[in-house]
Amino acid sequence: MAQKNRYIKWGLTVFCVVAAILLFYDTLFGHQVLQKFIRQFSGAVRPVLYGAFMAYLLVPVVDFFERQFCSVSSVKKAVQTGKAAMAVRALSILLTWVVIGVLLYLLASVLLPELYKSVLQLVSNAETYYWTISDWVQHLLETNPALETWVATQMDGIYADISHWVKTDMLPQAQILMLALSGGVFSVVGFFGDLLVGIIVSVYFLATKERCCAYAKKVIYGLFSLENVKWILRGAGKVDRIFSGFVRGKLLDSLIIGILCFFGCSILDFPYTPLVSVTVGVTNVIPFFGPFLGAIPSTFLILLVSPIKALYFVIFILALQQLDGNVIGPKILGDKTGLSSLWVIVAILVGGSFFGIPGMFFGVPVCACLYSAANFLVETRLHAKHLPVDAESYGPEKHPAQEQEPK
Repeated sequence: MAQKNRYIKWGLTVFCVVAAILLFYDTLFGHQVLQKFIRQFSGAVRPVLYGAFMAYLLVPVVDFFERQFCSVSSVKKAVQTGKAAMAVRALSILLTWVVIGVLLYLLASVLLPELYKSVLQLVSNAETYYWTISDWVQHLLETNPALETWVATQMDGIYADISHWVKTDMLPQAQILMLALSGGVFSVVGFFGDLLVGIIVSVYFLATKERCCAYAKKVIYGLFSLENVKWILRGAGKVDRIFSGFVRGKLLDSLIIGILCFFGCSILDFPYTPLVSVTVGVTNVIPFFGPFLGAIPSTFLILLVSPIKALYFVIFILALQQLDGNVIGPKILGDKTGLSSLWVIVAILVGGSFFGIPGMFFGVPVCACLYSAANFLVETRLHAKHLPVDAESYGPEKHPAQEQEPK
């Protein structure tokens, strides 16, 4: 029997190695079957992922409503007897989505009309802005003859390149462009369809969140030893605290900053207030670089209307970001990630290079989880060697290993 089991293990090992080699060859030189399968599979489970993410964000709201219901003595007694638990959960989920619907309606009814007016005003004034920029450039070139000659040469080259591109590339690719535009429309429709299915899935996750957690723990207990289960559950709890604190806190922080920006710009009578507020609020979800990404195009829009108001806007944004960085952000986020500014920048750059805007947002909590895991492993090894874990003990001219040696 032992020899038979050994042959089975060898056979499985050989099969896995051959399969890995074939997949690697197909990925680099073949039909990329694995990539196509992954894309197809990710498209199929995308609504489930949307639903899981929405449920993860809404768990605290559902728990809040449940606590409010259970604070009533009659309801609490019925829940303890097991008669009304399902009804309380269903009512809590319903109230959660009602609150979200009301907030979205208020946001849309207040913001969307003003946002539409701002975009319409921007489009209608595009010609005026063009001539304004043209006058600036012309005045600059008239006072700098050498710069005018260089710009004229560059413009001639750009015009020749554009003419060549229109004749050789743009016209033959017009049909492909139309197909791409129609595909974009279908993508938007597909996104909203996935979002609707995700809302339904989120309701299921919220209704059965304890059962889902119990099944996940059951799988962990079945696959790993009891000693490893303790560390896996501890690590999962740490990841949950980092992600929940950062993601929920950052979204709430960005919403507050967007609202404060809207009221501040309205009081100071800045142009394009709704458009600027949405830009600042949305880009604020990106740590560190987000405020600059939103402030630069907003400042340029205001500069086209009034340079002095653009200066006031820059001062206002700097004051708002100081308020966010020193008061609002620490109150909401605290030190959820435990990362220094250097590691936050690295996480944003690496995440953005691989996954774009979502990578810039989720790169920070992912890096925080990896940093926490690496720090735990290092401290565990140091404890095993009876060495201190604080970084100050390893400064210049300090040798903890020698201090531990008996004299």
